[in-house]
Amino acid sequence: MTKRIIAIWAEDENHLIGKEDRLPWRLPKELAHFKETTMGSALLMGRVTFDGMNRRILPGRETLILSRQAFVYEGVTVVTSLEAALDWYGQQEKSLFIVGGASIYKAFEPYYDELLVTKVHGKFEGDTYFPDFDFSSFELAGQEFFAKDEKNSHDFTVYHYKRHA
Repeated sequence: MTKRIIAIWAEDENHLIGKEDRLPWRLPKELAHFKETTMGSALLMGRVTFDGMNRRILPGRETLILSRQAFVYEGVTVVTSLEAALDWYGQQEKSLFIVGGASIYKAFEPYYDELLVTKVHGKFEGDTYFPDFDFSSFELAGQEFFAKDEKNSHDFTVYHYKRHA
């Protein structure tokens, strides 16, 4: 499998992605999909997103933190610029999943090969929205619907987009 830069995010029907630096919903099926999709790859996130995860390092994935200020945290690679992140990506063989927050998604927009967008079928309260995004360079390659159940309060659909060749 060739390595790629992939944006992966979940949003509600109003493009909401966060509430107080956390997800505004609890969908174990969606988290399982995220884990399965990203396993063995690298994740890049901003420091605020990392802090919102209680600085928890997700097993089986390499973690990069993009932060204006360098810091040391065991088990993660900290980069202080978009260029440094792209240099890191160019020197290794893993796909790189961009996992937030909003400003990080926007900064990497020109570099995405693919997008994995989970649309949670509902409207939630929160404070962070996915930034305006131009989908015109992408085509829908597939989608999968997941029905709500006793553990997942809402239906959701995962959309897979690939950049036009």
